[in-house]
Order: sequence, then structure tokens, then C-alpha cells
Amino acid sequence: MRADLAASYGEERLPRYTSYPTAPHFSSAIGPDTYARWLAELPAGASASLYLHVPFCREMCWYCGCHTQIVRRDELVAGYQRTLRDEIAQVAETIGRRIKVEHIHFGGGTPTIMQPEAFAELMATMRQKFFVLPSAEIAVEIDPRTLTADMVDAMRLSGVNRASLGVQSFDPVVQRAINRVQSFEQTASVVDMLRRAGIAGLNFDLIYGLPHQTVASCLDTVRRSLTLAPDRFSVFGYAHVPSFKKHQQMINEAVLPDGLARHDQACAIANALKEAGYVQIGLDHFARPGDSMAVAFEERTLRRNFQGYTTDKSEVLLGFGASAIGHLPHGYVQNEVQIGAYAQSIAAGRPATAKGYGLTDDDRLRADIIERIMCEFSADLGDICARHGAEAGAMLDSASRLKPLISDGVVRLDGNRLAVAKDSRFLVRSVAAAFDAHLDPAKQLHSRAV
Repeated sequence: MRADLAASYGEERLPRYTSYPTAPHFSSAIGPDTYARWLAELPAGASASLYLHVPFCREMCWYCGCHTQIVRRDELVAGYQRTLRDEIAQVAETIGRRIKVEHIHFGGGTPTIMQPEAFAELMATMRQKFFVLPSAEIAVEIDPRTLTADMVDAMRLSGVNRASLGVQSFDPVVQRAINRVQSFEQTASVVDMLRRAGIAGLNFDLIYGLPHQTVASCLDTVRRSLTLAPDRFSVFGYAHVPSFKKHQQMINEAVLPDGLARHDQACAIANALKEAGYVQIGLDHFARPGDSMAVAFEERTLRRNFQGYTTDKSEVLLGFGASAIGHLPHGYVQNEVQIGAYAQSIAAGRPATAKGYGLTDDDRLRADIIERIMCEFSADLGDICARHGAEAGAMLDSASRLKPLISDGVVRLDGNRLAVAKDSRFLVRSVAAAFDAHLDPAKQLHSRAV
């Protein structure tokens, strides 16, 4: 990474481009009736991926940017699980046939807050209503502090084959500052339980830019993590947006690393993982050579969706649960964020869609360009534009934000082929933003570019 570019571009707030257009551009013009119509119009041969959002945790981590709430009463979680089952049945009925499913992802919150029996029932419902392929990837996000042996058994019996463990940092000073005290021993114990159960695909989530975090503490976390040998790492920069996430006000801004320190931390983590033999994938993922994500990266079939980088090739993502986002060929939909409003809609027998976005031809073209840039650090604009019936020259002329990136050496343009310089790949979001026709830099809606 070039420190001069980190200083120039690093403070800019930009989307992570897990969708295009991004969620702030969704509107209430897309509602339950539109979603029902889009579902009924899915092509006959369509396959789907399923995302289930479980918005509950036992305690709040102050860095969290997810839609979640603290819950102590298990009956609230049980009621929510029943609503999820009803929503799954409603969506399947609206589609009108049992479509194939290749990926299932449980996110949160803490999905494993459910009782093991409830989790198993939810998986059984999905298998009944959809044709979940035997080869399907079934992934669950896990808080190692609360996972039980009974839940691991339920996951094993339900066919779960991938788990993402929240680690963030093993530095006790950082942990206390973010209200997430989690020992290395707890994490190692969970890794052992999962592997003994045959859940072999393990991801670790790390964060840089946290309060009191230093390059040394980041490297110590990486060193400890490597002894547990996960298949993949996701490494994110902390997004401090206390105006949107009130609990982040508990974090003392005076002890947050500045842009240059964040740059140094991200660079140190990336170098340590690459030295350990992991392949760097896109903006923030690392995988062992031979892992399906590393293979997809090499074969240029990597995709990007609301879970980040993925090997999922499906054009349909069905979101279930409060705040869950779905993606269909027509556009995006998002459920009610408030759990009560979400549950009322499902109980009334209608989709819980609160807002969404209908894609235009220009959106689809730009989404394709942005996805290739985010996944491959390059894009053949001539080829992509031709597939969409557009002119590459006109697209380049409209990307005024690209000019300073070219002059600064961040981007190299060879005819209509664009490539991000290797020493500038940490600015890939800045390059993708050059093709974002909806971006309003005046609105501080996103995380810093570095």
C-alpha cells in the first residue's frame, strides 16, 4: 500500500459495494405487492440462495453495525423462529414451485442464539419448501462465547458445513474497549468442537481500526489465529458511524486509529496472511490455496453479494427475517427492520417488504462493471459494455472520478481495459465508485475507504 494515497483517499466515505445501487437508495416505492409479483415471475430454471437474518444477541458489541437487539428471554427468539418458518412457506408458495437452492447463510446478530431444536426445525422447513441440493453450502455465523455442544450437534445433523467465527481481536485492551471479551481459549475450543462434528469449512472475521488497536496487536491476533488454521479470513475496517448506530457512542473516538494508522494495520494483516500462504481475494478476504473461494478468484468466477465475496453463482437471493435483503433479476427488496412490524406483516399473510429498488438497464451495466472491479481489480469495459448494448467510450467519459485515479497511478487504462495497480488495490472501492451514478459524496452514509 502507498501511504501517500492512503492519506489522499483514505478519509473518503464510500460503499463496500455488496450491491449496486447500494441500500441507501432503496425506497418504499417497492413494497409487498411488487415483491410478490417478482417472485411469481422468476424464470422456470432459476436457482436461489437463502439468507436468514436472526437479529438477537446476548449483549451488544459496541463496534457492531448490524441490525440486532439484546434479548434475555428465549421465548422471544422462539416466536421469531416461528415467524421465519411462516415467511419461508409464504415465499415458496408465491414462487409456486420447489426451486433449487445451492447456498444457505444464517446471519445476525447471533443465529446460534436459537434453541438447537428450533434451528433443526428451520432447516427442515427449508428442505421441505425448497430443493436444497446435496452439495449446497450451508453456513452459520457464530459468536464463540455462546456456542453450545447441543447447537453444534444440531448444526451437524442439519447439514451445516461452514461456520464463520467472530474474532475481531485477541487484544484484551481492545476487547474491553468494544465490550467483547473473548479469550483465545474460548475460540480454540469452538474450533475443536466444530471440526470434531465434521463442520470443516471455517472462516475467521478480523477487524482493524478498533479503539486502542496497533499494528503489533493486529499481528498478535493474526499469529494466534493462524495456529487454529481457518480456511478463510475476512478482514474489515471498523466503520464508526455513531449517528446511525447509537451504541457506537460508547467507543471513545480519541483512541480510534487515524487513517494512516488504519492503513498500516490493514497492510500488516494482509502481509502476514499472505506470508502464511493465504491468497488475497478482493478487498478484504483471504483463503487457503485450493479453497473454493481461492479457485473462484483464480478462475474469475468470484461474485459479490450482501455477505461479501462468495462462490455463489445464483442470480436470486431470497432474504428472510427482519431487515433481510433479497436480490432478484428485477431488483432488490428489504424487509421491515423493526421486528414487530416484520412479524405483523408475515402474520397477516403478506410479504414484509418495506423498501427496495427496481433495476434499470444502466444499473445492471454499472453493477457488472463494479462487481468485476471489486472481485478482480480489473474490468474489460469493452466486453462488459458490449454485452449490455452500450459503448465503452461513453461509459469512460461519464466516469469523471476516474481521472485523478489515473493521474495518481491508482488505475491503469489500456484501451478499454481497466486495472487497479497492485500497490493501490486497497483503494478498489474508490475505483468502483467512479462508476457509481448514484453516489453523493456529501452524504456521510458509508465507512472510510481505508
